[in-house]
Amino acid sequence: MKTEAGLAWPADPRDPETVGSTLYAGTPGVVLFYLEAAAASASSKERAAAFLEKARAGADDLLARLPLEKSCGLYEGTAGIGFALEETFKAAADIRYRKGFLTCLDEIRTRAAGKGTGVEWGTVTDIISGNAGTGLFLLYAARETGDKAWLELASRAGRRLIELGRPKNGGLDWAMDPSYPRLMPNFSHGTAGVAFFLARLYAETGTKEFLDAALAGGRYLVSIAKTEGNHCLIFHDEPDGRDLYYLGWCHGPVGTANLFYELYKSTRDQTWLDWVLKEAHGLMDSGIPEKQTPGFWNNAGICCGLAGVADFFLDLYKVTKNEHHLVFGRRVMTVLDKRATRDGSGMRWIQAEHRTRPELLIAQTGLMQGAAGIGLVLLRWAAFEEDKRPVRIRMPDSAF
Repeated sequence: MKTEAGLAWPADPRDPETVGSTLYAGTPGVVLFYLEAAAASASSKERAAAFLEKARAGADDLLARLPLEKSCGLYEGTAGIGFALEETFKAAADIRYRKGFLTCLDEIRTRAAGKGTGVEWGTVTDIISGNAGTGLFLLYAARETGDKAWLELASRAGRRLIELGRPKNGGLDWAMDPSYPRLMPNFSHGTAGVAFFLARLYAETGTKEFLDAALAGGRYLVSIAKTEGNHCLIFHDEPDGRDLYYLGWCHGPVGTANLFYELYKSTRDQTWLDWVLKEAHGLMDSGIPEKQTPGFWNNAGICCGLAGVADFFLDLYKVTKNEHHLVFGRRVMTVLDKRATRDGSGMRWIQAEHRTRPELLIAQTGLMQGAAGIGLVLLRWAAFEEDKRPVRIRMPDSAF
């Protein structure tokens, strides 16, 4: 949609009111897709320029929306906008986008509230909208700018998160929010995501307290894992979702494997890589991608569905060189391709974002539940299968 400043994409193309600035579902994710598409089209200057123009128009709209943003989070908030703007600056060399990125950082610094021995941006701890995701953006900012002030601010966020960790089963767990009635242990809203941020903090700072806390998070997750048949599956939530196992990024093996692999990189302890492989075994023996399960429904996206699983197995193959991982990833990509709707308006995936609302079918545009994210996964696989070129866009919360 044309706006006063540029272009914006509604999450649901049938509803203009769904235009938003979240990395999860809004314009930032579409910008990232067009940036990657431009980089992948280097052999055609005209096509690359057209894709970059789309990305810049989206970034222009984000610049105009910045004063309206109230949250600081990565997938929902200022951090996600800042990530898209900095990636646009790197591709377009237009200083306006770097200035927008720095504005995002200034907002996050201003909104940081001292709490305990550290800082926080509200009571939510998680990757999606909370302090762990904001902290990951600060680590990205420290690398992009070379300014250690952002690393220090991330460290203060990490120290606050350590204080919030609760001893359990010989480790630590983290609630998404003290007021939320469910405890979700996996990546998007729980212990796996918080511990991943702490492990990344250790990798950037060498401060052992961050690694100790991350390892404690890993021990807790292993203690609650379902491990029959050399698998690793961790339930959706407690108290009422202990028999429900998601298989994707948000509450399943695809996301939580990031923590285990990050712990392996930090410690070189083979045990943590073994847990990554057990998560892969659980997926490969689950019956997906051809079969749907209670925790893997009619969803093609990165967050809950096929694209996230395919992306994970490509990353895993690059680490292990295990042909079984590559074969399985290709199977997922085949099903993803078959699930697409193709017509004169393009290519899209009509799916159910919500497990509990299977009748609500939408072809979304965004990163985690829509065509932009699926398109990024297609580009990554194309880069691997066709010409072995590198990909530009890797998310701040990826261990691979």
